[in-house]
Amino acid sequence: MFTEAFPIVSTADLTRSLEFYVGLGATVVYQFPAEGDPGYVGLSLGSSHLGIGLDPTVTAGPGGQRLSLWIYAGDCDAAIERLRSAGTEIVEEPVTQPWGERMARVLDPDGNEIVIGQQAP
Repeated sequence: MFTEAFPIVSTADLTRSLEFYVGLGATVVYQFPAEGDPGYVGLSLGSSHLGIGLDPTVTAGPGGQRLSLWIYAGDCDAAIERLRSAGTEIVEEPVTQPWGERMARVLDPDGNEIVIGQQAP
């Protein structure tokens, strides 16, 4: 049911974060939107994938939600129903996003955000 997982770092300064991770050797493999200032950038670092998302509400320093885990599923809706039946807190129901992927948000038992995504057809 679940096929892939990768972290997404949230930042109020995407350019600064992008420079940091590119400096570590990461390469940009995806940007949304494709033109102009990105709201999200996907990076490849070795055999790993890392996302960086723009969130103007994030502040530097301790506290706040700055890291989430994205998990791809073959069927987002079925995955959410499976998690719901197991008692998982669903904080955002499945919705098709402007870039074509379907996604929902849940919380793990410690309150960490987990995004359940389904790749665009």
